[in-house]
Amino acid sequence: MRCCSSFRMSTPTPTFASSARRRVIGQAALAILFRYGCFVVMIALSLWAENRPAPHLPDAIIDRLPYLPTVDRYNYWLLGLGYVPMALLLLVRDPSRFARYCVSAGLLSIVRGLCILATGLGPVRGPDLHAGLFDREPGLFWRALLDMASPFGLLLRDAPHVYLTKDLFFSGHTGATFLLLLYTWPHRALRLPMLCSHILVVLSVFFAHLHYTIDVIGAYAMALALFALREGWPDGLRPRT
Repeated sequence: MRCCSSFRMSTPTPTFASSARRRVIGQAALAILFRYGCFVVMIALSLWAENRPAPHLPDAIIDRLPYLPTVDRYNYWLLGLGYVPMALLLLVRDPSRFARYCVSAGLLSIVRGLCILATGLGPVRGPDLHAGLFDREPGLFWRALLDMASPFGLLLRDAPHVYLTKDLFFSGHTGATFLLLLYTWPHRALRLPMLCSHILVVLSVFFAHLHYTIDVIGAYAMALALFALREGWPDGLRPRT
């Protein structure tokens, strides 16, 4: 008897998994752009609020903590070092959750900008030097906005705490890192490092006198509320299968 077998050769086609992964990565890229756009809106709202006079408030905690100039000077570097690597690790491990995080962070930025307009709190440290600033120099608003909206402005020029002294309620440092902690929570390898980073960032907020205590408390409330609305509570902390 003669036995023969034949094999049909076919050209490889993209698998469903690879196609889905490309789609998720595309969604992550769009989510980053959305978040950046929301950040620019928040900066514009914060600058607008900078022009009006506002009072300093007594604070039961900040008034009793020493001001550390070095922490103030480098707090944005600390934020970047504790924040960006963890966000990138979340992107690698879970692109879909990273994309949802970016959208949530963008929405949180918009809420923060609106809250800054609504509250009108004065500088935590020092006098209100910026009241009427843009009335005296009308073109300065747009120059400051372009400078601060630059992706590299935060690291190269220390722009935020030079230009802004009244972007207070609520704390962006606290809200952004706490929100990232909530989104990284299902991944055990990311949970503890992100928790440590978040604690260090919050400590820097206090010792740099960047915010009133109520700004930090408000950041937790706003970030948790937004996370619960978008992801569910406590289901949003569980890994998705």
